[in-house]
Amino acid sequence: MIAPLTAAHAAEVLAVYQAGIDEGDATFETTVPTWEHFDAARLPAHRFVALDENGRVLGWAAVCPVSARAVYAGVVEHSVYVRADARGRGVASALLKALIGSTEAAGIWTIQAGVFPENTASLAFHERAGFRVIGTRERVARHHGRWRDTVLLERRSPHID
Repeated sequence: MIAPLTAAHAAEVLAVYQAGIDEGDATFETTVPTWEHFDAARLPAHRFVALDENGRVLGWAAVCPVSARAVYAGVVEHSVYVRADARGRGVASALLKALIGSTEAAGIWTIQAGVFPENTASLAFHERAGFRVIGTRERVARHHGRWRDTVLLERRSPHID
């Protein structure tokens, strides 16, 4: 079941995020933020959790604005994280579908993602979901003492002119 991500899910959402951080190819973050920081950085209307039949969080999706400038009000960057034991069951696809529906309903025309090139599963997932590769940002930032590249992907809404 897909539901809005709320403070009631905070501990489980942050645990899923920490597991993604620990894997090393999901984000530049090295420690999970506090719930207050996580909550403040993501748009409340566009964040979701996938729950199992017992209400346990299987994954989450959320967006952040890419800029405070008004001209970029319709452009967001998204994150999708799924528990390792829930992968391969359509959880990420269901979360992204909900996210796309909510952002398009709000007039958001572009969803971006920055993915490490080593994260081939995420790259394939995004391409299947209609994202296109814009290019590679070479040596964009340091991660655990080494320079890392990211592949910039975007999905432009076909419904918003």
